[in-house]
Amino acid sequence: MIVLDSSFVVAFHNQRDTHHAAASKAFHRVSNGGWGEILLLEYVFLEIVAVLAARRDLGTAVSVGEILLGAREIEFVPCSPVFLDAYQVFREQGESHLSFVDAAIVAVARERGAEAIATFDEDFRRIPGLEIVPGA
Repeated sequence: MIVLDSSFVVAFHNQRDTHHAAASKAFHRVSNGGWGEILLLEYVFLEIVAVLAARRDLGTAVSVGEILLGAREIEFVPCSPVFLDAYQVFREQGESHLSFVDAAIVAVARERGAEAIATFDEDFRRIPGLEIVPGA
């Protein structure tokens, strides 16, 4: 099982992103079931469409949003039920500098038993027990 982060999805859908090539290579393994079930948090979806609207345009953001919401291989995870767990991870993170959304990703990964997070955010490397995709 793998949890998607916005940095990974934005890099894949934005050819101008410095991580686009790495995201494209890793995305094929992720989308073909190489990590099993794919989870997309509501909070992460919000980040993705906001960043793509700002860096590209509204049309790109809406198109990617429709793809993500319509993808049968991606499970959309509403965040209200994990809010308190996410806040606990955020509150107790120590030196990792996770945003609240990133803390929610860690909380869901732990709750659901995910082994990996698809991201380019280096702060996740400070979280024990999770593999980062693509690797360093």
